[in-house]
Amino acid sequence: MYAAVRRYEGVVDPAEVGRRVSQGFVPLLRQVPGFVAYYWLDAGDGVMVSTSVFEDQTGAEESIKRAADFVRDNLASLLPNAPQVTAGRVVASA
Repeated sequence: MYAAVRRYEGVVDPAEVGRRVSQGFVPLLRQVPGFVAYYWLDAGDGVMVSTSVFEDQTGAEESIKRAADFVRDNLASLLPNAPQVTAGRVVASA
């Protein structure tokens, strides 16, 4: 399995971002081959973090591309800073 983690800082309206992610981005992500799971969390203080899990590296890389496109097209005013992106092979899970 592979995962991609994106950390967004300076989030303007966490509730609205969560709504848009849930209604708009999650359905897009579920269409990526190898999709396993997705989590969007509010870490407080204007920080939100997403975690996408896929069966293979190709799916994780596609999730990064789709996230960038979705943010650009739907969330740019609410997520003013570029995310910190980390991706890699999952080496332990429960």
